[in-house]
Amino acid sequence: MAPAKKVKKLSKTDAEAVFTRFHEIEPEPKGELNYINAFTLLVAVVLSAQATDVGVNKATKRLFELAPSPAAMVALGLEQITEQIKTIGLYRGKAKNVLALSQILLDQHDGEVPADRAALEALPGVGRKTANVVLNIYFKQPTIAVDTHLFRVSNRTGLAPGKTPLEVEKALSKQVPERFMLHAHHWLILHGRYICKARKPECWRCPIAQWCRFEPKTPLPGRR
Repeated sequence: MAPAKKVKKLSKTDAEAVFTRFHEIEPEPKGELNYINAFTLLVAVVLSAQATDVGVNKATKRLFELAPSPAAMVALGLEQITEQIKTIGLYRGKAKNVLALSQILLDQHDGEVPADRAALEALPGVGRKTANVVLNIYFKQPTIAVDTHLFRVSNRTGLAPGKTPLEVEKALSKQVPERFMLHAHHWLILHGRYICKARKPECWRCPIAQWCRFEPKTPLPGRR
């Protein structure tokens, strides 16, 4: 992830105004991956690396019907897991990771997904971002998962500039008011996915444009 052109960091007051606006628009933002339980959420997030949520949801519909638990996933086996997710990028490696993490959950965690970052990150295919998503969505911990959208928005707007995802995560943990921490990464990811897009941000309809440091703002199509 390459940071955008460096901009001046927003003040705490402006940062609070940004999240207040997000909350006014969507008080309870939701992730877009489909899941049944903690295990299927974990698998879905592992599969979502370098893939769209829409694509992952299409592939996991049948997979989760067949294997909604670690035991069922191990019983399904590598060949069938691979067959079910073959429409997703890097599917062969991901299938091996899903099978391996399922076996580890059975062997070391009684088939349960641990609500612990270190234990999650010890699983095949699970990094800090994936662990943060699972901890946030399923276990309701106020973590921040920095994906490409959130990284871009944080740097472009001046909300939490950083050269690496970890720098951005740490900066956001200081910028986001405590009452907004649980939903902060959802607001920022969705904002980056649908409004503050990589190639051409839609500034003319941005709800936080008045605080954003990005210049020049993109005008409404057809206007200069």
